[in-house]
Amino acid sequence: MAIYLLVIGMILLFSLCLSAALLKWNELKYRKKGLPPGTMGWPVFGETTEFLKQGPNFMKNQRARYGSFFKSHILGCPTVVSMDPEINRYILMNEAKGLVPGYPQSMLDILGRCNIAAVHGSTHKYMRGALLSLVSPTMVRDQLLPKIDCFMRDYLRNWGGSVVDIQEKTKKMALLSSLNQTIGLQSGPMMDSLKSEFFKLVLGTLSLPIDLPGTNYRQGLQARKNVVRILRRLMNERRASMVTGSCNDMLSYLMRSEENIQKLTDEEIIDLIITILYSGYETVSTTSMMAVKYLHDNRKALLTLREEHMKIRGRKRLEDPIEWDELKSMRFTRAVIYETSRLATIVNGVLRKTTHDMEINGFVIPKGWRIYVYTREMNYSSYSYPDPLAFNPWRWLDKNADFPNNNLLFGGGSRLCPGKELGIAEISTFLHYFVTRYRWEEVGGNKLMKFPRVVAPHGLHIRVESSH
Repeated sequence: MAIYLLVIGMILLFSLCLSAALLKWNELKYRKKGLPPGTMGWPVFGETTEFLKQGPNFMKNQRARYGSFFKSHILGCPTVVSMDPEINRYILMNEAKGLVPGYPQSMLDILGRCNIAAVHGSTHKYMRGALLSLVSPTMVRDQLLPKIDCFMRDYLRNWGGSVVDIQEKTKKMALLSSLNQTIGLQSGPMMDSLKSEFFKLVLGTLSLPIDLPGTNYRQGLQARKNVVRILRRLMNERRASMVTGSCNDMLSYLMRSEENIQKLTDEEIIDLIITILYSGYETVSTTSMMAVKYLHDNRKALLTLREEHMKIRGRKRLEDPIEWDELKSMRFTRAVIYETSRLATIVNGVLRKTTHDMEINGFVIPKGWRIYVYTREMNYSSYSYPDPLAFNPWRWLDKNADFPNNNLLFGGGSRLCPGKELGIAEISTFLHYFVTRYRWEEVGGNKLMKFPRVVAPHGLHIRVESSH
């Protein structure tokens, strides 16, 4: 027994010594002159586990020790984290001056090498141009808003007298609406296949790039292959039947040679469609869910929003859709969307990568390092937002909300979210039909997690009753 305990003790001592040696070795490896202070954690994994588990607390603890500009190793890369609002603003507004997108490898692998978040320079310019042509104000007004209105009107039917999981409902809503706009699918086997594969794809982008059987990353890569195969088959079918001219969706718009000014390849078209599906899904679904939550908790805001929409509905027949001018007149609705995005922090930050050694804030960031612009703290700044933890949509009516210095919720500079207005149109239309048709109450204790994604682990259940 004594020998057994001695062996166990020696193993534990060896493990502790090895762990200390590995941590020390990793710190020495990244101890370069000019780098900001901080810790690098374990070899390969760095501090990713602590970052994902502790989230905002990890960031606050590191800031307390090292200040608002510190080094770490997260998501597989040596990274400098910036929690300084002015530095963050500078980085977001000054891309191309030694900085390019630096998204995690898992996201780049699964969304494709031509996705707009991965490319830069001239490629980013023409890919962004193609995307903007799909979501321009004219396209939203003439093509997309009528589709969105028709979809939301039908999707929100017959919710009264039931308990629904609004998280599940808004996720399904965002994906189905986006599939309708991008490739014209509303139902059928192809729609079912795409839904199933898309959810795996999303999980894969949020995982470490460990390509082993059973990992979310491996499943995400396989889901991408299946989505690409489905989209290629759809493109081939449309070319064979010569229907690209008659289909009124984004895919056919990109396939038509007279519309495809940028002359995108099939690979670029597919990656652009996947990017549109991916980027809209998370933001539209989560913002819609959290708006329902915050409005439930703030009766004054709910009544003000409902009044705005009842005035619009009062001028229309029951079957009349929302018009472009009516959408633009929804000032309080837009304020609710901005405030929801800020308070829920749908996006915690963005990643940039250095293309050469560069000096920021008096420190030298080596070529190839990531800079994590942690915007979450900007959202809770009492200087920018008095009483920052309160849900107060009215704050957005007192300032020019779309002026870049006031609003970085949707990015900044050349990386300003190109689908911003389309997303706002979708959420506004959802809220229009939801608040004019229904009243709702939360059912049970609905737990929310806000890092690394905003999610209700067990759903967000509400009892819905018709208002008429």
